[in-house]
Amino acid sequence: MGKHVIVGAGPVGSALARLLVDRGETVRIITRSGSGIEGAERVRADAAEAEKVIALSRGAEAIYNCVNPAYHRWAQEWPPIAQGLLRAAEEHGAVLATTSNLYGYGRVSAPMTEATPLRPNGTKGEVRAQMWQDALAAHEAGRLRAFEVRGSDYLGGSSLLGMMTPTLAKGRTALAPAPLDVPRSWTDVRDVAQLLATGAGDERAWGRAWHVPTGEPVTLRHLTGLAAEQLGVPHRVRQVPWSVLWAGGLVVPTLRELRETRHQFTAPFLLDSTAAQETFGLHPTKVVDSVAYDLVQSGLRRPQLARS
Repeated sequence: MGKHVIVGAGPVGSALARLLVDRGETVRIITRSGSGIEGAERVRADAAEAEKVIALSRGAEAIYNCVNPAYHRWAQEWPPIAQGLLRAAEEHGAVLATTSNLYGYGRVSAPMTEATPLRPNGTKGEVRAQMWQDALAAHEAGRLRAFEVRGSDYLGGSSLLGMMTPTLAKGRTALAPAPLDVPRSWTDVRDVAQLLATGAGDERAWGRAWHVPTGEPVTLRHLTGLAAEQLGVPHRVRQVPWSVLWAGGLVVPTLRELRETRHQFTAPFLLDSTAAQETFGLHPTKVVDSVAYDLVQSGLRRPQLARS
């Protein structure tokens, strides 16, 4: 495959870039800061400036949407970014691979599959659902080739676990902004990258959404217990009362946005990734290895110890 253009260099974009560079692919990373991994061409540009993105995507065979606007700015920032990337893929005949999440499903009472209806219960879910509907419409109209991958809460950078482990590492009690004993799915960012790279070169992926290969659900208490064990520290963790988080949301925008997704933590929130695993022969990373990688990304563990 020819040039890969990755827009965004967060945990997923960086993991994808590393995967592609290690394969010997030509990779260009577009970010506001001009950041990105070594071995890739790094370009400074705002993903919302469509004309720049279109120009920088010339010659690409695949464009990857790995952007992550500020949590409280999704409604304002996502639409121009998404539309610009659709235009870039259409103009250059590139496959558009989008990194998404489970917000569009809203409140659920059973494990989510790709056939679960999109019924968002808030603004962020509505934004993500509309992005996919626009991309799918363009795909079905023959204007471009598109697919998206959906994962649960990440392990491997910018994670809920990563918010807690620095405190754990100091031997102190970590405060959890969610219930500790509700089972839920956790997705390794490297598995997101693997599915994006696989789907970009496999026409079976195009024209639909896929759930990222994700392992068996575990509770946040179990997850932090694994982290404490690997760090060699006592496992001390306590849940922050919801009333405290709600009050904090009055002055902290990010905390305020957690109100929309609270249902993901108060009842089992489970992702079924059977389709992607069976179609592409991919398998999820073991949770214990994902925790180790998360600790590496947080600077709390040496890289050579991250994977067994």
